[in-house]
Amino acid sequence: MSFPKDFLWGGAISANQAEGAYNLDGRGLSIQEYMSKGAFAHLDTSVEADNLKLDGIDFYHRFKEDIALFAEMGFKVLRFSIAWSRIFPNGDELEPNELGLQFYDQVIDECLKYGIEPLVTLSHYETPYYLTNQLDGWLDRKLVNYFENYCRTVFQRYQHKVTYWLTFNEINALWNFPLLGAGIKTPKEKLTKQDFYQIAHHELVASARAVKIGHEINPNFKIGNMVLGIYNYPMTANPIDTIAKLEADKNLNYFLDVQARGKYPNWIHNEWRKYGVEVKMEEDDEEVLSHSVDFISFSYYMSRAVSATPELYQSTNGNLSKVLKNPYLSQTEWGWEIDPNGLQILLQTLYEKYQLPLFIVENGIGAIDKVEKDETGLHIHDQYRIDYLNNHLSAVERAIVEGVEVLGYTMWGCIDLVSASTAEMKKRYGFIYVDRDDNGEGTLDRIRKDSFYWYKEVIDSNGRNIK
Repeated sequence: MSFPKDFLWGGAISANQAEGAYNLDGRGLSIQEYMSKGAFAHLDTSVEADNLKLDGIDFYHRFKEDIALFAEMGFKVLRFSIAWSRIFPNGDELEPNELGLQFYDQVIDECLKYGIEPLVTLSHYETPYYLTNQLDGWLDRKLVNYFENYCRTVFQRYQHKVTYWLTFNEINALWNFPLLGAGIKTPKEKLTKQDFYQIAHHELVASARAVKIGHEINPNFKIGNMVLGIYNYPMTANPIDTIAKLEADKNLNYFLDVQARGKYPNWIHNEWRKYGVEVKMEEDDEEVLSHSVDFISFSYYMSRAVSATPELYQSTNGNLSKVLKNPYLSQTEWGWEIDPNGLQILLQTLYEKYQLPLFIVENGIGAIDKVEKDETGLHIHDQYRIDYLNNHLSAVERAIVEGVEVLGYTMWGCIDLVSASTAEMKKRYGFIYVDRDDNGEGTLDRIRKDSFYWYKEVIDSNGRNIK
């Protein structure tokens, strides 16, 4: 048996893609209410009425039904996020919204009832709209204090119920999508290198403060970071392509190096000098940054080929950005390249570099599912999803055999939800089908897919059925 006996098998969702109930029980607005149709680059206050995320899949009212289905599969862990604006509607209040806290009490208690470990993301692409509109998001240092107050509040509230926490979801998304990743209202093209590095510093300090406060409240907390994980291949054996790969690796390493090692390494100081940047710091920032994470978590959907001469190659769609087409890989219906081996390589690379436990908190395939009906009921035969997940879990197993410490695996969108990248329902990830279409029509009924029963067997056998 390659998977540890205490391996955390489960799934992942986010508040902004699943909950709905955006205007109930004192919740404030987040940037997601103004980002329909997958528009990551700007806010549009006119789109509120046609944003599928407003209702999500109604997890807010159906969480008991959904968690029961997760328990039926045998989940050991459920990753979900807390909507900051459900706890502090504007983000800057001193006192929290009690109804928001009560909702997550219920969700957590429902998980624990079935022996499911909650894995809570504190900030998952949903900066309170007020902070974005009034302060330009994480460009303003004030958000560090507001985030600290929010973290302290939920840490204290759930300190005896939750062990595993993540600070920022895919924190390195800042570089390509500052609105999505850091609630920045200013258009990307108007931001300077000084702005980007200052924003990153504010988020890194806030993340480290969360680690510090969390460990003070409960020393048993396990607090991790979360990055958009991608492995970069040089397109050719030409040394200049390998140099281009090293440059591309900085996207990931900038945050990992600080959060895992507790300080800015020399190469980052060199980056600042190269661009004439002087990151403004407060007196205790370096001490705060020394509070490093307990484990590293990441999403993995695809790898990427990079070149010093990208204009010579075809491009294809990727996770939040265009990438060069790798001739050795197949693609999903949305053009994302499929590379299970890249997951093994990334796991071994990260573990060798940081020697911290790793947690795969997003992995999956978005696909168009077909509902078929016969005398026994409704069915979704999603063998393509089973094949994709089997091959990636086989890669995880190979990494574990090589000595990598992997805490667990939470498949992304374990129940169909509104896609982040396209803001549509037809791009489905889940083991559980939700009857809702891109026009917002449907019963919201839940239907088990073939992959539901396959994943149940994976968990029951602790991965022994993986081929």
